[in-house]
Amino acid sequence: MSMFCYQCQETAGNHGCSKAGVCGKTSDVSNLQDLLIFVTKGLSYYALQAKKNGIVPADADKYIIDSLFTTVTNVNFDHAVIEAKIKEGLTLRGQLKQALADSHIRLENIPAAAEWTAGSSEEFAAKAADVGILATENEDIRSLQYMLIYGLKGMAAYYHHAAVLGFADEEILSFINRALVATLDPSLSADELVALVLEAGKYGVSVLALLDKANTDTYGNPVLTTVDLGVRSNPGILISGHDLKDLEELLMQTEGSGVDVYTHSEMLPAHYYPAFKKYSHFAGNYGNAWWKQGEEFASFNGPILLTTNCLIPPKDSYRDRLFTTSIVGFEGIKHIADRVGNNPKDFSEIITLAKTCPPPTELEKGQIVGGFAHQQVLALADKVVEAVKSGAIKKFVVMAGCDGRAKTRSYYTDFAASLPEDTVILTAGCAKYRYNKLNLGDIGGIPRVLDAGQCNDSYSLAVIALKLKEVFDLNDINDLPIVYNIAWYEQKAVLVLLALLSLGVKNIHLGPTLPGFLSPNVAKILVETFGIGGITTPAEDLSSMIG
Repeated sequence: MSMFCYQCQETAGNHGCSKAGVCGKTSDVSNLQDLLIFVTKGLSYYALQAKKNGIVPADADKYIIDSLFTTVTNVNFDHAVIEAKIKEGLTLRGQLKQALADSHIRLENIPAAAEWTAGSSEEFAAKAADVGILATENEDIRSLQYMLIYGLKGMAAYYHHAAVLGFADEEILSFINRALVATLDPSLSADELVALVLEAGKYGVSVLALLDKANTDTYGNPVLTTVDLGVRSNPGILISGHDLKDLEELLMQTEGSGVDVYTHSEMLPAHYYPAFKKYSHFAGNYGNAWWKQGEEFASFNGPILLTTNCLIPPKDSYRDRLFTTSIVGFEGIKHIADRVGNNPKDFSEIITLAKTCPPPTELEKGQIVGGFAHQQVLALADKVVEAVKSGAIKKFVVMAGCDGRAKTRSYYTDFAASLPEDTVILTAGCAKYRYNKLNLGDIGGIPRVLDAGQCNDSYSLAVIALKLKEVFDLNDINDLPIVYNIAWYEQKAVLVLLALLSLGVKNIHLGPTLPGFLSPNVAKILVETFGIGGITTPAEDLSSMIG
């Protein structure tokens, strides 16, 4: 094997990519990402020691968050960027180690990840081969370690977005430090690792709540919104990913320029925030989920800005119009530099290019309705409760999560289309593109697809469930008329799953496959403790879930 990675749902054979990533990353990039995680663990050791002794390692914490996010699926494919990130980590680690020494703090049981150092590409490549996933020989320990690490990657992704908006939580950062260091401890038992995985779910709820507060305090609570799916006659810029701050600055800089701004994939829910409604050139949503970008970016005609994960290797048909920013990267693709101080990012190059491009080629016409985050749904609580009490709504079906390329994901379209007319779908994340354009109608004015927003807005679905539990005076969240049929793809979905488990939610169906990183014994624990299950056929699952 020239690499080994099994962190996403599309991993080869549901076992692991061993030559190149299905996502498009090369073996050398995959191995460098393993080394980056190794260095990040070592830095976390010193960060944890610093905090125990009253030293605040702010630079180290930011680095740890960004490094974890960098290795999420479909974020950064650039060998040089990841190698530079490793060197930065070694420098920060040395500085923090020296600060502890200067404070006469005695360190014990220093792990190898906190001591190893090198400077050349050859040394990096050699070490990377020793610190990858398969370095842990015990299958069950390895499975638990990486379920924890993948949860931390998801946690870091959501924390990154909150931090961009000026929100922070030291408890979350310290847990990430502690959990990363724990994966270096060969003495930890399976039971101790299970406890840490479940604790990650608890902090997952905290980080989702933090990001929800960051977004809503900054841009207002999402409201019921109708979003155009067609195109206008002006040239446009297409923005994809999840970062609302990038969108805000792009909208401000394009105002009055004659250039329209369209959202793609997970940026669709930005239309639901009140703060963005003042921009008349915020035109609508273009296209579908992330994996269709190869054809949709080509037909858009104008420049495209990727703000977070969900990048796939670009095609020549739009390569010269693609820009990345933040932690996203691909070799040879133009990158917009990060903010310096309080100054916004400079999108002038993108705007100048847009003015020379023809308007987007129309893919579809019509509109789509969304904006059902927890505040909006709770505003309709009386109407929803009455519909449940009257029997007009028999079940809520949570179909949140991720979309992907696998043909088997047509299951989710068929499942949604076949649901009885007295059911309502609660969704968040790009999984909704499998059914959000179906004509499923409404129940007494309540749409049968309630879109809460991005994948991080799965928090809204949890808030809604907890509120319904309170309204119906139930002792157990699992007594609600709610079933969970969730699609997953990458590590943010792992974190959302752990968060739901920490809230006591059971009997979640996860598909289109169970994670390849689950060993048989670990999968058995999840099944026996939480009732985690896979999917079969739409007809069989409708029978078992809905009855």
